Amino acid sequence: MNAIVALCHFCELHGPRTLFCTEVLHSPLPQGASSGDISGQNEQAEEEEGGIQMSSRIRSHSPAEGASADSSSPGPKKSDMCEASAKICGCRSLAGGHPGYVSHDKETSIKYVSHQHPNHPQLFSIVRQACVRSLSCEVCPGREGPIFFGDEQHGFVFSHTFFIKDSLARGFQRWYSIITIMMDRIYLINSWPFLLGKIRGIIDELQGKALKVFEAEQYGCPQRAQRMNTAFTPFLHQRNGNAARSLTSLTNDENLWACLHTSFAWLLKACGSRLTEKLLEGAPTEDTLVQMEKLADLKEESEGWDGSEEEEKPSSQPDVVEGQELSKCSPETSLMPDCNSWNVAHRRLSVFRSLRHMRQVLGASAFRMLAWHVLMGNQVIWKARDSDLVQSAFDVLRTMLPVGCVRIIPYSDQYEEAYRCNFLGLSPHVQIPSHILSSEFAVLVEVRTATRSSLYPTLFDDEQSLNKYEFVVTSGSPVAADRVGPTILNKIEAALTNQNLSVDVVDQCLVCLKEEWMNKVKVLFKFTKVDSRPKEDTQKLLSILGAAEEDNVKLLKFWMTGLSKTYKSHLMSTVRSPTSSESRN
Repeated sequence: MNAIVALCHFCELHGPRTLFCTEVLHSPLPQGASSGDISGQNEQAEEEEGGIQMSSRIRSHSPAEGASADSSSPGPKKSDMCEASAKICGCRSLAGGHPGYVSHDKETSIKYVSHQHPNHPQLFSIVRQACVRSLSCEVCPGREGPIFFGDEQHGFVFSHTFFIKDSLARGFQRWYSIITIMMDRIYLINSWPFLLGKIRGIIDELQGKALKVFEAEQYGCPQRAQRMNTAFTPFLHQRNGNAARSLTSLTNDENLWACLHTSFAWLLKACGSRLTEKLLEGAPTEDTLVQMEKLADLKEESEGWDGSEEEEKPSSQPDVVEGQELSKCSPETSLMPDCNSWNVAHRRLSVFRSLRHMRQVLGASAFRMLAWHVLMGNQVIWKARDSDLVQSAFDVLRTMLPVGCVRIIPYSDQYEEAYRCNFLGLSPHVQIPSHILSSEFAVLVEVRTATRSSLYPTLFDDEQSLNKYEFVVTSGSPVAADRVGPTILNKIEAALTNQNLSVDVVDQCLVCLKEEWMNKVKVLFKFTKVDSRPKEDTQKLLSILGAAEEDNVKLLKFWMTGLSKTYKSHLMSTVRSPTSSESRN
């Protein structure tokens, strides 16, 4: 992540000061620089463009060296530092001549360099301005907590202010802040929860150490009573130089800066790797939006399960798999439209390889009946002993539907109602209610052991697993051979029967057809649900869309249930203006 993390302090003598900062270097370090030593040679490093990435020089100079430092040094002058220049004071983290800290990321060849100030003048100015704003004008209520500010020119800042206990300070506490600066506003805002949690952990550790030192000092020499018994004198003169106590003194930790370097370097690396950019060509599809919503729901459920006892689900209620089975896909692949559920089992045993293969196995008329019920949203029931075969069939059939329209119970020992699933796998001994068998809204595929006279002819050498089965497709509403059917079904069959098209090309045709009809669904949803147009106008719209036939209308209404919540909420939240309503009337 191209950013800078800095620890800032409000000095009682000089105001806001940068104590310690860690930056990311993508260019190679000068010769002789290593993780344990950065030599004082003025080796010039290649300067990188792009704001935060720039670093013109890595030197071991101390900003307190003033005139002895290079004239281009961005650090504050000697007169701006605290009086105790011979020792580590409140305005300085590392002693004069300290080489700083460097960590090497071997995986990415990135260096994380920590010093009191950035060495590039432009970066020094950006960090300095962010430091001043974080400890002066840009403060959250209570003066302790996170806040966001910035602009395109000077970068955007996540700042978390906090207090450290000090028995010798005014009010017995000193004011600090940890800031994260970067030029990418969206990335920084998206990283807010992550940064808040990790920086809060660093602050808690610092405050815990300082509190122990404070309590020990108060126990040995209570400052409150001593101050009350002392005659009034100007505060700063009474302090006798104690205003220059360093953070290492307040926490009694000599390795404080090395630990902060480690924490800041890890923070930059972890925050940079947790979010990745993906190139999307055009707007995300409805399938992608639905999958993202499913994944978000799964994350919320998993967070709710943490710290609480998970109730056991009755075995009589199998889990319904809606859309893609995201819990079995990796987070990266679960957002992609072509991530099939049960992909592990699918790779291990792919009984049905494609829709074309299933059509060859079932026969043209049986496949058309089955596909018609799938597209209409009717319940598709498979009865078989082999659960892998049922899952393979569902993997193939579901490709005809939008992800949001798919509700699967892969394999059950009892019948489940249609409102719970439109794909249901059953074992052979399960009894199906008679009204379901005679219903026009269900189709049954029975996988039986084939007799010798009805053996399925083996088309390929690897189809021995299907050769022993006989597939019987029945429904209370068989599709007549001369029935026109939905337009998309006819186009699917035309693609499947065209032997000049490979399986991959047919898959892409199917994706395009689904997108075409989902666009029609969106128009119909906007027209009927949002605008509440009369029935006559709806019929005209369906004619324009080429979907006036009964089967096409039923298909559009079913597919409307597969629209993402994001799309629906966006449309429902829009309110028509009075002028537009009057113009339509």
